[in-house]
Amino acid sequence: MIQLASPQDFETVSWKAEERLSWDDFRGDVPQNARAAAITASGITYSFSTSGTKDNIQVDFKIDTFFYPAKSWYQPALCDSVILSHEQLHFDISELFARKFKKRLENEKFTYGTVKARVKLIYREINEELANFQQLYDKETNFSRDGAKQEEWIVKIANALQEE
Repeated sequence: MIQLASPQDFETVSWKAEERLSWDDFRGDVPQNARAAAITASGITYSFSTSGTKDNIQVDFKIDTFFYPAKSWYQPALCDSVILSHEQLHFDISELFARKFKKRLENEKFTYGTVKARVKLIYREINEELANFQQLYDKETNFSRDGAKQEEWIVKIANALQEE
């Protein structure tokens, strides 16, 4: 699941290749009648600054991928290491799309007066693509129940992260 929020509003965990989530990171309250075993709240944030002249605008971006512990939860009786791996991959997918976002911004030809609107549009597009990709991941893996598909996705995302 993707939830967008400002990292200043919540405790966050930054995505790092060498660090994996643990069940201790999932601190949110399980909703009554929850049907899922676990929910990962993660998302992409950005900021930018501009410099230069009207005819030669320079744009610098800062893009981050965050996990939100207070918005993420799990049901211990239903969860195991397979489900944790599935949830980690949701976070990894968010990072993959943060990289895609950065690449699109780097390739964008900005013009004076349009930077903010263009960045917002690209951000919305990336988030829509991210949400669709997350849904495809859950569907194809049957929410981690299809072990063979889960393994395929682990390899697929690891390779994609190396390429981006």
